[in-house]
Amino acid sequence: MDTQVKICGLTRAGDVAAAEQAGANFLGFIVEATSSRKLTLAEAAALITGVKAHTVAVTVDPDDALVDGIKAAGFSHIQLHGSETLARTAEIARRGLIVIKAVPVASADDVTLATEYSGAADLLLFDAKAPKGDTQRGGHGLTFDWSILGLAPTPKTFILAGGLTPHNVREAALKTRASIVDVASGVEASPGIKDATLINAFMEQLRG
Repeated sequence: MDTQVKICGLTRAGDVAAAEQAGANFLGFIVEATSSRKLTLAEAAALITGVKAHTVAVTVDPDDALVDGIKAAGFSHIQLHGSETLARTAEIARRGLIVIKAVPVASADDVTLATEYSGAADLLLFDAKAPKGDTQRGGHGLTFDWSILGLAPTPKTFILAGGLTPHNVREAALKTRASIVDVASGVEASPGIKDATLINAFMEQLRG
């Protein structure tokens, strides 16, 4: 299976090394956003030194200074996980980073609305909606009904997130035909602390 893998919410150098060694294509770092996996930009920048995989700075409603800092730090991608408008997404894209726009979905209507970002972002990431009242964006370990992705037009290339684990990743990839799968809590011992055994199991199950 040619599906690529993004391991997100990395906080430690050893976990970055384990993810790369396992064959992850994208490494995600939550930068200056409300999360149990939050890093400062300086901390995240230190972790990507020498990394060969694509590096993704995950942000929530970043201002221009943060976007420019992320670019200067050497990240290849920026992931927008907030309430960024279509216009703001396009504006960030013009600042020279590859843009991933994360969109929470629970219905086919949500998917249809999300595809409006296709012209502004380079990639769309479909994630499960957060529990009501929860301010953390992503990393909840919740799945959504994958069949809704077949009820509305979706880009040829997209990222699937939301509750993926070694136990369900292969089924998810086969059912959705996602180009990239994204995992955070599904390969953790605790929030922000990855488990190399789970990372390897995730990769092995996906590859079959």
